[in-house]
Amino acid sequence: MEITLIRHTTPKIAKGICYGQSDIDIIDTFLEEIKPILKEVPINNLETTYYSSPLLRCKKLAEKLSDTVIYDNRLKELDFGDWELKNWDAINKVELDIWMTDFVNVSATNGESYIGLHARTTDFLSEIVVQNHQKIVIVAHAGVIRSLNAFIKKIPLEKSFDLKLQYGEILKLNY
Repeated sequence: MEITLIRHTTPKIAKGICYGQSDIDIIDTFLEEIKPILKEVPINNLETTYYSSPLLRCKKLAEKLSDTVIYDNRLKELDFGDWELKNWDAINKVELDIWMTDFVNVSATNGESYIGLHARTTDFLSEIVVQNHQKIVIVAHAGVIRSLNAFIKKIPLEKSFDLKLQYGEILKLNY
């Protein structure tokens, strides 16, 4: 199965703000940002199945790619719980340090651990694999893309953040 993973375009939020599952819109240059994506990714292709996180920053891009997008909550970004929409500098330093030391297993206060995100994203992938799609496009978030990439390439989760992803970046994989 050919998998095209696309990170959403630039969100409309100040730098330095933690925004995991917060439903943030995208900036006004969206139509410019998607031009390279539209050149590289099949649009309304009958041989391609399109999936997306239901969060607005992904949904808007997915709707430009297909009229028949399947939205799945398992493709949402990491839930940062009490840290959502806080400046990273305003988060309790002790809690943040504990999380940074083991971001795979430790969750943000009242949030989700990266291993939890990994479990739901790999559950999603396992479910769609049995549907025998030839090609799929997934519009999602950096954490989700890193998780799926690590799973497919058998990379330890601790190393998954070695993959740097820009807004609007495309990653193609075979699975």
